[in-house]
Amino acid sequence: MLTAIHDVATSQPLLDRLLDARRRSDALFSIVRPGSLYDRPIPERHRIIFYIGHLEAFDWNLLRDVLGLRSFQPEFDKLFSFGIDPVDGGLPADQPADWPSLGVVREYLGKICGALDEALSSAMRNPETHTRDGFGLDTLLHVAIEHRLMHVETLAYMLHQLPLSSKISQASDTVPASALFTPRMIEIPAGAATLGLLRDSGTFGWDNEFEAQSVDVPALEIDQFMVTNRQFLEFMNAGGYEDRAHWDNESWNWKTAQAVLHPVFWTKANEGWILRTMFDEIALPLDWPVYVSHAEASAYARWAGKSLPSETQWQRAAYGSPDGTEREYPWGNEAPLSQRGNFDLHRWDPVPVNYHPRGQSAFGVHDMLGNGWEWTSTPFAPLPGFEAFPFYSGYSANFFDGKHFVMKGGSPRTAACMLRPTFRNWFQAHYQYVYAGFRCTNS
Repeated sequence: MLTAIHDVATSQPLLDRLLDARRRSDALFSIVRPGSLYDRPIPERHRIIFYIGHLEAFDWNLLRDVLGLRSFQPEFDKLFSFGIDPVDGGLPADQPADWPSLGVVREYLGKICGALDEALSSAMRNPETHTRDGFGLDTLLHVAIEHRLMHVETLAYMLHQLPLSSKISQASDTVPASALFTPRMIEIPAGAATLGLLRDSGTFGWDNEFEAQSVDVPALEIDQFMVTNRQFLEFMNAGGYEDRAHWDNESWNWKTAQAVLHPVFWTKANEGWILRTMFDEIALPLDWPVYVSHAEASAYARWAGKSLPSETQWQRAAYGSPDGTEREYPWGNEAPLSQRGNFDLHRWDPVPVNYHPRGQSAFGVHDMLGNGWEWTSTPFAPLPGFEAFPFYSGYSANFFDGKHFVMKGGSPRTAACMLRPTFRNWFQAHYQYVYAGFRCTNS
């Protein structure tokens, strides 16, 4: 294991969840061969070694003062504190030698994890006495847990781009067969959609999930299934990447400068297209959802004479119902078990878009949770009543720049706790590496 796991005997559910999240992140790092831990698989991101330190340093920086702890190595607390998300074309230029050795990093992690675990075991007996900026220890632990699980997903995007020889292969997912289906659109009647949480609901949410609001959504038509590799291949074969009419100016310039000619997970072969999964290369599964950037999804939608759904349209189609009520999940109020969708880290890769009929919404729309995040046309922005977390002020606010777009739903690597209807994800329009697909609307 790369980080310290301290199995503290506890009956505290939040501490148990934190330990489980640590195990998940350790398991993810363990698939990287030691010689590749200083690689940078995605040019816009830090080297892998940063994230090994970051997950523990984030918890330490968040909780240290609340628990009355003193820093062991302030320079490491700072070094591993923040990731990067360049949108101006500038890329990191550090070299492997600029980072401390793995042994030194592990020694630091062992110290801070040991101190945190000992202090948390004591503090959770009286959590109300430990606050930060008016937020209790329970809220801070929710932040630590979900922050780590977010990285367990986004690090999968990074490790996906490592050469196969740099990874220790895990048991392969069985590729499910696809039942025949015909893409069609579903009519969604006009109705209300709720975005966000009530601040006094007692439910944990990130700052961008507040405040709750109800929005009237006009009637629309939306794809019953996410757009598949088969459908996107039709767009490519029709010259979709070469026709400027399908691209806005900024996306056309990006595509041209980066020589983007196809989805980043695809590779051209003599016999057709190959898809790189996490641990293999396989013939392109035509009925899996296509994973593309927002720019590519938007270009496809223009080519098809359609558009990406707004956040409220997507919300209405996913959680609304003909009788006007809203559900906790698209299928109802039952817990998100594996029969309902491809989520919660059960699989590494997608499945056919029609593989989970038990997960469809009240209107008959499939796969709105899991199997791939879904791009919307909505720029990531605050909901009315937004208040930044004072202890993590840049979590959302740093990305209210018009260059990031809301994603909804979830991917195979999204933890179940983040499948709540109010959760909002976001990425840059030109970032290709996300497990994100899309569906279109006719409104």
